[in-house]
Formats: sequence, structure tokens, C-alpha cells
Amino acid sequence: MAVRYGDESHEVWHGDALQVLNKIEDGSCGLIFIDPPYNIGKNFNGYQDKWPSDEAYIEWCEEWLALCVDKLTSNGSLYVMASTQSMPFLDLRLRRHVSILSRIVWHYDSSGVQARSYFGSLWEPILHCVKNDRDYVFNADAIKVAARTGAERKLIDYRKSVPAVYSAEKVPGNVWYFPRVRYRMAEYEDHPSQKPEALLERIIRASSNEGDTVLDPFAGTFTCSAVAQRLGRRSIGVEQDEDYVGVGLRRLGLAAELNGKVLRPLQKTHAVRNGRGAKPPQDTLALDD
Repeated sequence: MAVRYGDESHEVWHGDALQVLNKIEDGSCGLIFIDPPYNIGKNFNGYQDKWPSDEAYIEWCEEWLALCVDKLTSNGSLYVMASTQSMPFLDLRLRRHVSILSRIVWHYDSSGVQARSYFGSLWEPILHCVKNDRDYVFNADAIKVAARTGAERKLIDYRKSVPAVYSAEKVPGNVWYFPRVRYRMAEYEDHPSQKPEALLERIIRASSNEGDTVLDPFAGTFTCSAVAQRLGRRSIGVEQDEDYVGVGLRRLGLAAELNGKVLRPLQKTHAVRNGRGAKPPQDTLALDD
């Protein structure tokens, strides 16, 4: 049975995503961010991220995708992450229900050897979907970045009637560079696929307004909920692992303990051994997927 914590502004659900999604009111969420297990064999605190077949995995994805579309407001946005292997299948299925505005590449760095016999992956795909492609929230001014042509190179646009320097700012394109969350970063939690706060901040600023409800049905370390809270949005996060639920309650300031366990931040070790940093449980030198 799913258990709900928090208040009307920020809800933390401990339970299965499909079960909890059926409890959420249709048309109530302005933004939904989905970062599900990728079906690539990662270990999530003892849970193995692997389905019997690719077909079984895609069928499971179709169940929660359909529910999430129902939960969107009429002008809501849906962002979906997936492995490069699975995203083509999800892309095709989503086109039946929503309009896909952008196919985003999240590009990141690699701190170690990725592959020796093929080209290793340095990116993950993100779909930006909307329920109505003529009426949706997109706050362009809230996410503008420096434009190299104008802000850095000061090039002149001579096509204008009065030549002028190119604009110093622009809306980001569909290739985003954000570093992966590493052990020594302040935001790091003990989770194998934590997404960076900066990535979530761009999505939430762009596709929601203050007071809107942001839903994350696979919350993990509740980064989406934490950023939503910081930006004045409401949040609903769903997670089936109790330890990660505890992380969410702590990050959102909703509880100091869970089932008798005190919720403390991750105790990191920076001890020096033979002049080099000690290797943490999930070190920054771990191989990328």
C-alpha cells in the first residue's frame, strides 16, 4: 500500500509509481518529469534495473506514460528521459498522445574509460512533449544563456537596415551540457543515476510557473522535488525504495526521521591516503554507461 508524507505543497509518496499515479487527479499537473529505470542492469539499493525482455520493459513504460498524459493540465509539459536504446520506442508511442516539441541531448563529461571496442556514450536523450502544441507554458526569458556570437565574439549582423551586434542572449538549443553529479559535489546523494540540479532547474523554469504542480513518478533522490520547492512550485514525488524516500523527506525538510531512522545527510569521506583521495563507494572514476 502506498504511503503519503508531506503536505498540500509538497507530497512524498512511498509506493509503486503505477499505483500512486492512479491516485493523482487527472489534469492537475502542469509539468511532469520522468526519469524511470533504464532497463540496463543498474543496482538501485538492491533492486536490479532489468526486465525479462525489451518488449516487457516497453509495455511497462506504456502503462505509466498513458497515466502521466492523463495527469497533465491542458497546457502542461512532459519531459521523458530514457536510455538511448529505449528512447526510439518511447518516441514512437508518445506521438500517439502528445506533440513532441524537442528531442534534447543531455551531454556530459566522462571521468574514466568508457569503452575500448566501440564508441562510448556521453549523452542521454530527453523528450519535451506537450499536450497542446498551440497552448503550453514556455518561459523563454527565464532560461536564456549567453550567445557566443553576440556576447563573446561581438559579431555584427549586416543584414539589418542598421547593422548591429548580434543578441547577447538566446534560448538554449537542444544540446545541453551539464556535468554529471559526482561524489564530491554538494548535491551528491548515494544513488546510481542522480540527475544534476542545474538540468532540472532549466526544465522547471522553462515549463512551469510559480504555484504549478510538478510531478516526478520515479523520484530517486527527489532532485526534481527539491528544485521545484526552491523555485516556488508545488511538487509530488513518488519512490518505491524507503531509503530514497528518506532522502526526499530530508531534502524537502518534511521530516527528521522515518520509521525510527534519523534522516542524516550522506557522510562523505575525503580522507587522504598516500597523498591521494580515498575512493568512495561510488567514486567519480566509475565507468560511464
